[in-house]
Amino acid sequence: MKISIEEIPQGEEEEIIIKCHEMNDEIMALLHRLKVSKEQLTGMQGDEIYRLSLKDIYYFDTVDQKSFLYCENQVYETKLKLYEFEELTAGTQFFRASKSTVINAMKISHIKPSFSGRFEAHMDNGEKLLVSRGYVPQLKKILGL
Repeated sequence: MKISIEEIPQGEEEEIIIKCHEMNDEIMALLHRLKVSKEQLTGMQGDEIYRLSLKDIYYFDTVDQKSFLYCENQVYETKLKLYEFEELTAGTQFFRASKSTVINAMKISHIKPSFSGRFEAHMDNGEKLLVSRGYVPQLKKILGL
């Protein structure tokens, strides 16, 4: 596969052109990742509303029927449901880690086995998250293990 990059002057619209023999799953996943990388979400802290980029989100979690987006040092409440967040991040480095948590694999510094077949994901910001044993195979696949 040939990859070409051309720098253009400021003010000119950026463009991505994909030339392929046929649309396959790999090309569709690439397109989805490109679209999602520009995706903005809204998160709330009190009465303030923030725009958040998916790349800045460490994980998504639900607690007591409320949903939260966790970034490096901040936590934001969101109106998204777990299944909506999963659909939005399908084909990216986000993966389901438990009944209530979706983790950004790009923010994992390291993992280690835990008890009962679970794994412990150590995040870049120092947090530790458990990956339920049912979701460990998905984590291993994403990390190439």
